[in-house]
Amino acid sequence: MGRVELAELLHLIVDTTTDVLCAERATLYLRDGDQLVARVKRGGEDVEITLALGQGIAGHVAETGETLHVPDAYADPRFDRSWDERSGYRTETMLAVPLRDQRDQVIGVLQVLNKQCAPGKDRVVAFNHHDIELLEALAIQAAVAIDMGSLVGELRSNMDQLQATKRRLERSYRDLELLYELETSMSRAESVDALARSVVTLTAQACDAEAGALLHLTEDEQVLYVVNLDAPEAVRKVVVQPGEGIAARAARKGEVLRLDAPRRVRDPRRVRELLGVNVRNAIAAPLGDRDEVHGALALYNHDDGPFRNADSALLKLVSANVQTELRLLAARRRRERAERLGEIGQLLSGVMHDLRTPLTVISGYLQLMEVSEDPTERSAYAMTVREQFDIIAGMQKDILAYARGETDLLVRKVYIDRFVERLRRNFSPEAKRKKIELSTEIGFKGTAYFDERRIGRALSNLIRNAIEAVEQGEREGKIRITTKRREEDLVIIVRDNGPGIPRAIRSKIFEPFVTRGKKTGTGLGLSNVKEMVDEHEGRIEVRSSSRGTSFEVVLPLGLVPPGLRGTPPSSQRLPVAEPAGDP
Repeated sequence: MGRVELAELLHLIVDTTTDVLCAERATLYLRDGDQLVARVKRGGEDVEITLALGQGIAGHVAETGETLHVPDAYADPRFDRSWDERSGYRTETMLAVPLRDQRDQVIGVLQVLNKQCAPGKDRVVAFNHHDIELLEALAIQAAVAIDMGSLVGELRSNMDQLQATKRRLERSYRDLELLYELETSMSRAESVDALARSVVTLTAQACDAEAGALLHLTEDEQVLYVVNLDAPEAVRKVVVQPGEGIAARAARKGEVLRLDAPRRVRDPRRVRELLGVNVRNAIAAPLGDRDEVHGALALYNHDDGPFRNADSALLKLVSANVQTELRLLAARRRRERAERLGEIGQLLSGVMHDLRTPLTVISGYLQLMEVSEDPTERSAYAMTVREQFDIIAGMQKDILAYARGETDLLVRKVYIDRFVERLRRNFSPEAKRKKIELSTEIGFKGTAYFDERRIGRALSNLIRNAIEAVEQGEREGKIRITTKRREEDLVIIVRDNGPGIPRAIRSKIFEPFVTRGKKTGTGLGLSNVKEMVDEHEGRIEVRSSSRGTSFEVVLPLGLVPPGLRGTPPSSQRLPVAEPAGDP
C-alpha cells in the first residue's frame, strides 16, 4: 500500500468511526518514537497534533495500553485543555482505545469525542459499554491494516506529500472549487462523451480558454472529444492519427506540452476543421505517466496571452483525476457513477466484515499454539496463521484495486480436496469450541481454475454464517461442505441444520444491507459473496427451511488458462498463475 492510499485509509477509518459511534469528532494517533502524531481537519485545513507519551487522555492510553472512558473530560486531571482553549471547541466526554500490532505493542490510539444522543442533535451523552466494545473492534481492524502493510514508517513521508499538495491547492481557491465541481460532475457521467463535456468545460473556464479537448486512447483508435465554450453542450467526436495535434503528442511523450505561437501550427486548416477554432496557443497534459497513458487533456486559446505555469499545474492535477475516471468508466459495469464514493465505502465495510473470519482463525490457532508442545503441530498452526495474514493483505489490495476501478482476479489451478480441507481446518477450532460438527464430503477431487483467495473468502463467509445460524438452533449443530461435478461445472455446497432463513428476506438476501437480525451484522456478507461468484461467471443458489439452509456455489470448470483446452472460452483472458509448490 502506497503513501497516498494510507492517507485515504486513515481518513476512511476516522470518518467511519465518527459515524458509527455518533461522535462529533474522532482522531487517530500513530506513535512516532516517544510522541503521538495525528492529522485532523479544522476549518477545511489539515492540522497536525503532536502529544508526548503520557500527555492528555490519548497519551495516557498510549503509555498504559488500557482503554480509557472519560464521562466528564474537565473533571479528569489527565485531560489536556490546551487544544480546547486554542480551537474554541468544548470537549465533554471522551473514549480512547489503544491500537496494537502483532507483537502486542501499542502503535497508536483511536479516540472519539462527545457522543450525540442522535445523529444531527446537539445534546451530548456519555459513551456506553457497547460503544467501548465497538471502538475496540474498530481499533483492531485499523491496527491490522496499518501493521500488515508496514505503513507506519511511510506515514511520515506521506504527511510531507500531503503538505505539499495542500500548499499547491491553497494557491487558488478557484482550483479547489474546480476539483470539487469536477468530482461531482464526473461522478454523474455515464459515457466518455459526458465525461469530456464536463471536464473540458470546467477546466477551460477555470483557465480562461476558448476551447478544449479530451483525447481517449483505445485499443483500436485515438478519439478526440472537442468542446467549444461558445456551445459547450455539443461534443464533437473526431478520430485522429497517431501524433496528430498537441494532445496526441502529449500522450505519446507522456509530458505536458505548450504551444505559445500560431506559427508552430503545422496545418492550420486541418486544425480549424478538427477544433472549430483558429489556434493561437495551446497546452496539453497526458492522462497518466510514461508507462501507462490513457489519453490527454488539451486547452486552446487563452484569453490573455500564452498559458502559464499555474495552468500547467492545474491541468496535470485535473488529468490525474480524469485518468482515474476513465478507468472507472471501463470497469464499473453495473455500478451507478453517482454512487462511486459510497460504493468504495461499502466495499471497505464489507472487507471489515470479512476480516472477522481470518482474525477468528488466527485467534483460534494462536490459542492452540499456546498449549501445544509439539514443534510439528506448532509449525502447522503457524502456517495457517500466515495464510490468514495473506488473506488480510489481499483484502487491502481489493480495496485499492476497486478504488482505482480495476479488476483483480488471479485465476490459478486449485486442487479442490486441498482447498476444501484448508477451509475445514481454518474453522475447526471455532467449531470444536462451539460443539459444532464440521465435516466434508469430497465428491470431486480434481482441479479447477479460479481466484482461490476470492472464492475462499466467499465460502468463508458462508461457513461463518452457517456457524452463527446453528448456534441459534435447538439441535446439535452440524455443517457439511460438499464438492461435486455437474456436467462442466464445479459445485460447492455449504449446508447447515440451523433454523433457516426467515421467509420474508429469502428473496433478497444477496442485496446489500439485508441481514437476518444479527446484532453486529452489516448485511454485506452475502452481497460480497454473490459479487465474487459473479466475477467468475458463476452463480449461487440458496435453499432454506426450518430444517436448515444450503448454499450452492456453481463455478464453470471451463475457466482455464489458454492452451490447456482446444477452444479457450472468452473468460480465459484473465491472468493465470500456477500455485507455488503444486505438482
